[in-house]
Amino acid sequence: MSTPTSASTSVGRSSLIMASGTAVSRGLGLVRNLLLVAVVGATGPIADAFDIANKVPNILFAIIAGGMLNAVIVPQVMRAYRSPNAQEYLDKLLSLTGTALLVITAVFTLGASAMVGLYTSNDWTTAQVALAVSFAFWCIPQLFFYGLYTVLGQVLNARGQFGPFMWAPALNNIISIAGLGAFLVIFGGAPRGGALVESWTTGQVALLGAVTTFGVICQALILVVPLWRSGFRWHLRFGIRGVGLRSAGRVGLWTFAAVLLDQVAVLVSSRIATSAPMAACLDAYTRAQCDAGTDSLVVAGNGAYTQALMVYLLPHSLVTVSIATALFTGMSAAAAIGDLKTVRANVSRGLRVIAVFTVFATAFFLVMSQPVMKVLVPTLHSADVVVVGQVLAALGLGLVPLGAMALMKWVYFAFEDGRTVFLIQIPVTIVLVGGALAGMALLPGRWWVVGVAAAMSLSNFVGVALRIGGMIDRLEGLDLARIVRLHVQLVAAAVAAGLIGWGILSVWGFEPSDSWWAALGVTTLVGTTMVAVYVLALRLMRVDELQGLIRPMLRKLPRFSR
Repeated sequence: MSTPTSASTSVGRSSLIMASGTAVSRGLGLVRNLLLVAVVGATGPIADAFDIANKVPNILFAIIAGGMLNAVIVPQVMRAYRSPNAQEYLDKLLSLTGTALLVITAVFTLGASAMVGLYTSNDWTTAQVALAVSFAFWCIPQLFFYGLYTVLGQVLNARGQFGPFMWAPALNNIISIAGLGAFLVIFGGAPRGGALVESWTTGQVALLGAVTTFGVICQALILVVPLWRSGFRWHLRFGIRGVGLRSAGRVGLWTFAAVLLDQVAVLVSSRIATSAPMAACLDAYTRAQCDAGTDSLVVAGNGAYTQALMVYLLPHSLVTVSIATALFTGMSAAAAIGDLKTVRANVSRGLRVIAVFTVFATAFFLVMSQPVMKVLVPTLHSADVVVVGQVLAALGLGLVPLGAMALMKWVYFAFEDGRTVFLIQIPVTIVLVGGALAGMALLPGRWWVVGVAAAMSLSNFVGVALRIGGMIDRLEGLDLARIVRLHVQLVAAAVAAGLIGWGILSVWGFEPSDSWWAALGVTTLVGTTMVAVYVLALRLMRVDELQGLIRPMLRKLPRFSR
């Protein structure tokens, strides 16, 4: 039996391994993304066609993971190790899950045309739809392997092996990097303004689709190695009795309902984004000129939105989620015994510490959206840097409430309250969809995707306001005055940092056509200055939460040097 000290050390080591895997995977993901942009571009019909095809399996997996896997299968995997017939239990569970995933994947792959049609605009040309469907036939099989990765990962987690699940995506990115590099050597990159859809050959589609899907296959199958080494064996065994499917928790089912609502917003946003390029063309040119591939009009479509979203979520996934995860264990333990005082303290602390980071990140994105896109995705063409940067700035407005919502969602889960999460998701979805449709009605086509991003930011503010109200009821109070006071201080410091950063950027100058080194230089200069001004302002205002953000990072540094 382990001592508390050894257990704490083990948890800390596991957390470090998981965090390291996430960081490495994100870094490799950036390299993979810049190569992908070099292959298909960030705007234009080819980029948008591939983005939809590659997004479909992710959307389907989000629905399936939120339903069958997270609500039913994952809890049963954890229970299996506490049952007397664990091997039989797991054999049946994995056989049933694998078969269901295989059937679902086959059905959606055969229905690739319908899936692409669901998420795309009626304004797409026949050639662009055909290209998207061709990509989809290659990409939708990823659904089975995403599911397999999740289930095998949960078996590993149940056995106390946390590292492989977090490191496996790095292998996916390495394979994709190698494959995309080979594509560029064989076929070359996307020309400025994008290539004609009709110019893409069967070989190009097959290589890009195969590379993308093979990476996901390896991400799933690599988990077999640590499972095998640990002595786990799986035998094909069918049967429903004893699997425990009827015991799916209400939390999981409510969470699944919330996921479905969220996907409604994704569907509407995708259709608007896929309509934007043609709408902008009709504003500025004739349809014939647009179909001819005129490259003087670059419009943000669904591909550009995906690029901006990737950068927008980087600070959230690396910092905000890490802080929320670290607090979740303590909040869950306190919630289990009804210790509302401890939960309130953790929620307040989490909201305040996360805000120190997200308020600054918002100011940084607003000032530096274009240089940041140039640095992180150097294969973007100059015109793409502008339109993707505009979408990133609109998304950045919602970064602060996004961080707060993530923490409060964990609190609801700590109290096993999925129903409230679902009910709050209803007005959030209405605001997002309504805002996106309003932008579509009121704005020129070239601003539609920016409108979608702005609607998402607005919906984040609505969501955080509703969740705070729910937190006050659930926790019988919350030191809201302290939280609001801190946010006022943070915004003041961020405005000062942002104005000075904007002034330096204006004097120094930046053009989307500048070199990557120039973008890196101005980003480093402005970023360092903004951090210094922000930290100095917080120190002058004696904001203690600054140390709460920095201290955990400093404590981890010696571990990496050992």
